[in-house]
Amino acid sequence: MTALVRYVKDMRRQYGLTQVDLSEKSGVGLRFIREMEQGKATLRLDKVNQVLALFGAEMAPVKRSEI
Repeated sequence: MTALVRYVKDMRRQYGLTQVDLSEKSGVGLRFIREMEQGKATLRLDKVNQVLALFGAEMAPVKRSEI
């Protein structure tokens, strides 16, 4: 499980949201939410950031030494 998957699942549960709720509130499709939480290797960054924005976060470059 990637850090992104863990973060999204943890935050969704912390806020008491279902996948359907997260989909509706973020403006992305339910299929995208499901694929993201299942760890799909290729995801559109703009859609990932739409979801993360609900939790006050965004994807950003990080030096490999920080991974």
